[in-house]
Amino acid sequence: MPDMMSFMHNLLVAPDAAFYPTYQVVCLVLLVAMAISAIIAILIVLFQPGNSTGIDALGGSSETFFGKNKGRSLESKMKRWTVISLIVLTLFSIVFFILQIEAVWGM
Repeated sequence: MPDMMSFMHNLLVAPDAAFYPTYQVVCLVLLVAMAISAIIAILIVLFQPGNSTGIDALGGSSETFFGKNKGRSLESKMKRWTVISLIVLTLFSIVFFILQIEAVWGM
């Protein structure tokens, strides 16, 4: 147990520059991953069609083949991939924020 206490003390109190190169590499990898995830999310959103059909939406809804098979259509897959890429972007952002805390690295 004393080893754990000294480790925590060194981690939280004693600044150490030995982790700085690792810190830089991890932050760079996370930034690149966030950029790629953001670009993918932007591209997927740009290629998705709009939800409304314009002025035809005022007249009521009519059942179409695409409305019945909406779960299997390309549009639903694009929406699913949009959500996935934004969740990945959010997780990378949270991890990046946590790694900015100096106590994590002992700096």
